[in-house]
Amino acid sequence: MKKIGFDNEKYIAMQSEQIKKRIDQFGGKLYLEFGGKLFDDYHASRVLPGFAPDSKVKMLLKLKDQAEIVIVINAADIEKNKLRGDLGITYDADALRLIDAFRDIGLYVGSIAITQYTGQSAADKFRTRLQNLGINVYTLYSIDGYPSNIPPHRQQRGLWQKRLYRDLPLSRHHHRSRTRQRQDGNLPLPALS
Repeated sequence: MKKIGFDNEKYIAMQSEQIKKRIDQFGGKLYLEFGGKLFDDYHASRVLPGFAPDSKVKMLLKLKDQAEIVIVINAADIEKNKLRGDLGITYDADALRLIDAFRDIGLYVGSIAITQYTGQSAADKFRTRLQNLGINVYTLYSIDGYPSNIPPHRQQRGLWQKRLYRDLPLSRHHHRSRTRQRQDGNLPLPALS
């Protein structure tokens, strides 16, 4: 009999339980960053016998009534048409694929955040495309010298105050451009309000 090195069901149960405890500990909200692939992590399943390629998604599904997905994409990757090596599609196409995939299984996708934005025209076109689809878009700008060259007084007040903008979402009934609105310094992602 072949011995399995990773108990996938135990992983999902334990992770879900611990995340729920942390949500309660922090007053009903917890922000998690998932690196790597959520639907198709074949590398992890190759190196951890017993780990299913969709383990992270199955764990999220246990929390779907509380979860909001924010997809993050780097503006430079959009501009370069960077390809996802395993699927052969660009990162922006993958972001659209992920929105559909999350929605198809009942997870709520609240927005897309475009990071490291410096005026890339391809990122502008992608943002417009997302807005025309009714998707909330947030643009995060580069901060010179971050994180190594930030004065201590700025670290305590937060770096988001002058560098983070929210692109106004389109209503579901109107498909017209809207201007960017400056935020008050709080991270404006819907999940964080």
